[in-house]
Amino acid sequence: MAAAAALNAPSRILDEPDVEAPIRAFAIATMFWGIVGFLMGVLIASELAFPLLNLDLEWTTFGRLRPVHTSAVIFAFGGNALIGTSLYVVQRTCRARLFGGEEMGWFLFWGYQFFIVTAALGYVLGVTQGKEYAEPEWYSDLWLTVVWVTYLIGYGGTILKRREPHIYVANWFYLAFIITIAMLHIVNNLALPVGDGIGKSYGVASGVQDAMIQWWYGHNAVGFFLTAGFLGMMYYFIPKQADRPVYSYRLSIVHFWSLIFLYIWAGPHHLHYTALPDWAQTLGMVFSIMLWMPSWGGMINGLMTLSGAWDKLRTDPGLRFSVTAVGFYGMSTFEGPVMSIRAVNSLSHYTDWTIGHVHSGAMGWVGFITFGALYYLFPVLWKKQRLYSDRLASWHFWVATLGIVLYITAMWVSGIMQGLMWRAYDELGFLQYAFVETVAAMHPYYVIRMLGGMLYLSGALMMAYNLYMTVTAVEDLPTAQPVPAGALPVPAE
Repeated sequence: MAAAAALNAPSRILDEPDVEAPIRAFAIATMFWGIVGFLMGVLIASELAFPLLNLDLEWTTFGRLRPVHTSAVIFAFGGNALIGTSLYVVQRTCRARLFGGEEMGWFLFWGYQFFIVTAALGYVLGVTQGKEYAEPEWYSDLWLTVVWVTYLIGYGGTILKRREPHIYVANWFYLAFIITIAMLHIVNNLALPVGDGIGKSYGVASGVQDAMIQWWYGHNAVGFFLTAGFLGMMYYFIPKQADRPVYSYRLSIVHFWSLIFLYIWAGPHHLHYTALPDWAQTLGMVFSIMLWMPSWGGMINGLMTLSGAWDKLRTDPGLRFSVTAVGFYGMSTFEGPVMSIRAVNSLSHYTDWTIGHVHSGAMGWVGFITFGALYYLFPVLWKKQRLYSDRLASWHFWVATLGIVLYITAMWVSGIMQGLMWRAYDELGFLQYAFVETVAAMHPYYVIRMLGGMLYLSGALMMAYNLYMTVTAVEDLPTAQPVPAGALPVPAE
């Protein structure tokens, strides 16, 4: 009952209206950077299928543009979605204005956009650390630290000044995401600049210690940035879209504590068959397998929230995206632990199977849960009576889903084929295939992946048009009449 009261509490206090203008900016930036990231993904997928498309320029090579794609999707598209929705959710579930007000919101918005731009320029110019998901050099990392600590102060301060005694579970997931990413970012990016002026830096750790720290960071960037933060989104927006309370609040708490405890230990499964000690590799594998339980508990909780409201999937395309996202979350969190098993990893590692796994989570879980939240938020934030076109949103859903299916199935087939070809021996004990033969065999699957990416990008462009028309062409909601102070509802004890 307390959870339902927090979720449905009045969102506004007469003397403290919610901060919304920066959140609207974050929503627009999410859509913008999403299209940039998806476009970069289509471009580099095209380069893999048709290498001459890099135009033989150093700035347009796969190695330079690939981090532009990954960072644009994860940190620009995903990061803006997480910051924007978290600021929206925390004010409504705490019934408190954002700590620091609009000034705090605007600093977070422009500060984060500045980080995105400086990081992207470094990628294109070849000035990076060369670390997966941590490519920005030291000057960008320092600025992001300032912005992120400010974000923690704003978010945490809003919780501390809350007028709702209960802290709704979505805030637990958002807060875990903010705190853990801060810790991961600082430790993994401890580096010393070298040379004159702005330029190269080297991490303070080296060798296998550097590898362990990097994949402790890398896997938990997935675990806390791309999982915990978006679970906060799931726990708020699916109940709101379905107009139902969370199926089991007790299960959501178990989900939270077990997930954040287990995830932090899973990183070593990226380093099987390396110089990392066997005990650390085994530890990562065991904790990865145990992650099945909380992950699927959260999936079941999200899906069962629709009990009695499944009919809404026919009429609410935003909810359709959100629920499908939970299905992809369950699939990805089943596949990941399977791939962490050493025997499976010996086949899957370094192959396109890993690419298929990552993109089933990124496109299906992260992308779809964000699309669902944006379809809900735009009419609310701009005070519009409805979404411009439910039919266009449905087209987006089916086109994007087809794109995901083409993408991930092509990468699964390509990856397993790669692994089998690399380990195939003839009767004399020699490798049966030259490496170039494996590359040639992957070409048709790379073309299919490119087509899948094009479909996903096309769906995002449909969405951008739909949201633009929602803001510009749909009638505003009737202006609410002022409510006398004595008529404010009194929250339940």
